[in-house]
Amino acid sequence: MASKKVTVLDTTLRDGEQTPGVALTAEQKLEIARALDEIGVDTIEAGVAISSEGERKAIKNISKAGLDAEIYSFSRARREDVDAALACDVDGIHLVVPTSDIHLKYRLKKSKQEITKMAYDAAQYAIDHGLQVEFSSEDASRTELTFLRKILSGAVELGARRVCACDTVGVLTPETSRKLYSDLSRRLKVPVAVHCHNDFGLATANTLAGVEGGAREVHVTVNGIGERGGNAPLEEVALALSHFKRIRTGVKLNKLYSLSKLVERLTSLPISPTKPIVGENAFAHGAGIHTHGVLIYPPTYEPIPPEKVGQTRKLVFGKHVGSHAIENEIKKMGVHPTNEQVKDVFEQVKRLGDQGKLVTDTELRAIVDSVTGRGFEEAVQLLELTVISGNRVTPTSSVKVKFGNKEVTKSGVGIGPVDAAMNAIKEVVGGISNIRLQEYHVDAISGGTDAMVNVVVKLTDGKRIVTARGTSGDIIMASVKGMLNGVNRLLWDRRSGGN
Repeated sequence: MASKKVTVLDTTLRDGEQTPGVALTAEQKLEIARALDEIGVDTIEAGVAISSEGERKAIKNISKAGLDAEIYSFSRARREDVDAALACDVDGIHLVVPTSDIHLKYRLKKSKQEITKMAYDAAQYAIDHGLQVEFSSEDASRTELTFLRKILSGAVELGARRVCACDTVGVLTPETSRKLYSDLSRRLKVPVAVHCHNDFGLATANTLAGVEGGAREVHVTVNGIGERGGNAPLEEVALALSHFKRIRTGVKLNKLYSLSKLVERLTSLPISPTKPIVGENAFAHGAGIHTHGVLIYPPTYEPIPPEKVGQTRKLVFGKHVGSHAIENEIKKMGVHPTNEQVKDVFEQVKRLGDQGKLVTDTELRAIVDSVTGRGFEEAVQLLELTVISGNRVTPTSSVKVKFGNKEVTKSGVGIGPVDAAMNAIKEVVGGISNIRLQEYHVDAISGGTDAMVNVVVKLTDGKRIVTARGTSGDIIMASVKGMLNGVNRLLWDRRSGGN
């Protein structure tokens, strides 16, 4: 298998966009398509041309973008769908035809003969008009095998370039997946594609098994987004094929994390911290024995180097932290602590951890400054914060800060009062340094009418990344405090020469 090459069809912009609540603009779809092309996927299923005028505009923009990847449109077995795809100047269509008795009887109310005739008519029409055709059997994993073989074989005879058996509701297992794709690959003269959904959490395993059975193309989405439980994730499939099977896909693995974050941002679908490969905790270590191990020899608790997928290693400071991790982090700040100072910092972090807190970068560094006498000073001090919001008022915020001997006042608007305040702070920060906000989330809220809000932000100046916390009974003030805590930490580290 070492020399085997498997191609990748990414359907983030079609199957992925069918995730409830996701609707991408034409500009966003083009941005994702460019990133997919840059990472090295072979085919981009850009959308469903028949669905709307806006969708056709998006697909056409992608087709005209000069990408190396082939651009396809999803198509039903109807000539009008093919015509819509032709109008978008795509390279080909992904022609999807329901074949299971469940779909034929209850959804389409058509016989096998009728659906076959419709499918072949649409395929022939597309081929006659110069389009490549990938012919897919929808719900193939619940289709009677003899009929599945027959309809796919007929599509090949017509001139379909590839065929696909879709596990539409995720009912395959690795054993049945390997058997199905082995059977089809032996019988058909064109590449067979594996398309798996994740209803039982087996999409990646079933995709790998399908490739073992002989499939030569994989269908995936970034972050595994898609209807219900989602699709086989690009990042998991590409890495697993490379790492376990030594199978080439052409995907640039070191760009997986940045692509994942792009799709997370544009779809507003947050990634679980524990998601394999691209989750924030995928290479994070909290327990003392784990941090000690990775500091001595990373493979003790990391199956691959985080840099391989564009990630970085993180040591988490909480109740399970070990003294080796504390000492290592202090030295990274440019400080050379005594054993007593390491012990003091370690005990303070442990106490916070016992209170149920994870210690952010700024909090850890504040403890280190206090213990070692580094004398941390706030470069930016909040003087005033004003927020105006209401039913018929655009949320607006004004912020006054003191920076050195100067007072700076900036304003911002947003979709809500918190957004307006954060935008005002961004204006202030933009005038001081090249610091930008990477992530923002509400970490915890205590109960009751006097609830305390805990906001955590992640900031970067292009060289370093810090997390900072702001706590207040007011979510707006907590957000502003978190931002300024992080800004001050980055400015202080820069001035003191820390990392």
